[in-house]
Amino acid sequence: MDSQTAFGPVDRGLLVVDGMSRRGKQWLMVSWDAGVAVLCLWLAVVLRLGAVVIPKPLPWWYLVLPAAIVPPIFWVFGLYREITRYIGPRYVWILLQACVVATLILEATVVLAPDRGVGIPRTAPIIAGILLFGAAGGARLLVRRFLRLTVQVKHRVAIFGASDVGAGLAAAMAHDRQSAIVAFFDDSPRLSGGSLRGVRIHRSRAFDEVLERTKFDSLLVALGPRSRQACRPVLEHAAARGVRVLSVPTMAEIKDGRVNVDAMKPLAIEDLLGREPVAPDPRLLGANVTGKTVLITGAGGSIGSELCRQVLALGPKAMVLVDNGEFNLFQIDGELNELLKSRAPGSARPALHRFLASVTDAVRIDQIVAEHRPDTIYHAAAYKHVPLVEDNEPEGAEVNVLGTLRVAEAAMKHGVHNFVFVSTDKAVRPTSVMGATKRMAEMVLQALQAEFGAKHGIRFTMVRFGNVLGSSGSVVPIFRQQIERGGPVTVTHPDVTRYFMSIPEAVQLILQAGAMGEGGDVFVLDMGEPVKIADLARNMIRLAGRTVRDEQNPKGEIEVVFTGLRPGEKMFEELVIGAELRPTMHPAVMVAVEGHEAWPSLETRLQRLEAAVSQHDGAGVRRLVTAGSQPLPVR
Repeated sequence: MDSQTAFGPVDRGLLVVDGMSRRGKQWLMVSWDAGVAVLCLWLAVVLRLGAVVIPKPLPWWYLVLPAAIVPPIFWVFGLYREITRYIGPRYVWILLQACVVATLILEATVVLAPDRGVGIPRTAPIIAGILLFGAAGGARLLVRRFLRLTVQVKHRVAIFGASDVGAGLAAAMAHDRQSAIVAFFDDSPRLSGGSLRGVRIHRSRAFDEVLERTKFDSLLVALGPRSRQACRPVLEHAAARGVRVLSVPTMAEIKDGRVNVDAMKPLAIEDLLGREPVAPDPRLLGANVTGKTVLITGAGGSIGSELCRQVLALGPKAMVLVDNGEFNLFQIDGELNELLKSRAPGSARPALHRFLASVTDAVRIDQIVAEHRPDTIYHAAAYKHVPLVEDNEPEGAEVNVLGTLRVAEAAMKHGVHNFVFVSTDKAVRPTSVMGATKRMAEMVLQALQAEFGAKHGIRFTMVRFGNVLGSSGSVVPIFRQQIERGGPVTVTHPDVTRYFMSIPEAVQLILQAGAMGEGGDVFVLDMGEPVKIADLARNMIRLAGRTVRDEQNPKGEIEVVFTGLRPGEKMFEELVIGAELRPTMHPAVMVAVEGHEAWPSLETRLQRLEAAVSQHDGAGVRRLVTAGSQPLPVR
């Protein structure tokens, strides 16, 4: 019933009741139950005898007996404490129990009375109990129904997903007074065409037809990450039609009954780009971490900080954090200490050591490694922003190449067993200085492994992957900021594509890949399908509830502007240099079979690179780091 509907006398009376105090409503309910209890007993007698007669002689107390028995029993069972607007199956079950108890007491009173219940059939109390259950329950359900109809529905919603999550969401939303579920969508053959809570389940191909008919304004996505990825075209189409697309919160919130439309969060682009993570192998996850001393360079960065969190959860003996940024190091150190404080008393608490140091400072890095003797090093420190490194070649090469060499030398010198290098897809056939420096760093570790690995008992492992969602400088937060400012959203080229992965998933795979390394391995993570950045920008605009301004929609709110590829930027990224990938024991991790430069010739190039860096010779640095970045034969 909407706000324009006229109310009749009964409706107006119920509205007056709804405005009464809580105590007044309870006494009104008591009076109703007492009255119908008496009426139900005598109606039961009439039904039993088949005639409207009053048995005589009849003591007066039989007239008030049901009224004296029923309300106290209902009170004991808590039926007057429940709010009628929100009663459900649980309330019906309690009411049934209360009616059974009242019936048994009434039956016992009639049978055991001195006059043996003069004129009252022995089965009448049982019939009365059945009638009482219907009268008391029916009245409450009618009142509940009326109170819900008098509320103006502000949200008409559809739910995408009619399995357990969708059913749980619908159950939780049953108490949302301002929302109405008008449709379900699910492509499962066993679900589509059926109904859930009286609402039809449609296939996604009928989206436009159902939208025109039911006029819903929100689409609640009750799907897991893998299903969201599969249904991405439908969700993007819904956003393009102006429907507000929202994702379901955690199952814990649904089970607690705390979910309503306003509690939903807007569907983020990360929800569509993410994949269902492959279940980690616990043996691989903690192999290089649990009970060991772990050193992490770049500990305050996007990847480094997530490495710190996951390593801490795996129970290391000690953690050594190295970063040259004071604020980043301060933040992750504080976060890890808070996590340790929240642990149960008596649980293991690894020692935390943090150092403000640059990986290019060979003396300081050597001191840190010598003092703490880590079992495993995760080397995540790097300059990674392509345009900045393109304009600052010496600094990029110093950190990415020479910094990696310094940490690797200290690791070999002081007995580190595992060295895991965090690389990038930009190292594959690089077109930028940043990509070339990362490829050269890979080759440094490959050459060191071949030349010195067995002698020093160390395993150098490289893990290569694409863009991570939410990292500093990532396109997703940049687009989000541009949309918040009202646009335009800037994209380099209409056809540029990139791979995406969430930071936690990437780090989880780094930990497992590092445990599988035999020395000199280049592991490649399964990044899924590449995403066209222009489509990503448009979808983010729509998911933010805005419209795209283009030739088809000149009155749209936000325009996508193409600025041209930046220096060193690729049209698309690759993950392997050669064509050969070998599987590993983890389904999301492969090994790239790639050649590398021999250490003697590479060492000479490194010496020349160090001289060029010290002289700030940008052209010389560019020439040296790109010289060996082309595919080499497998050695």
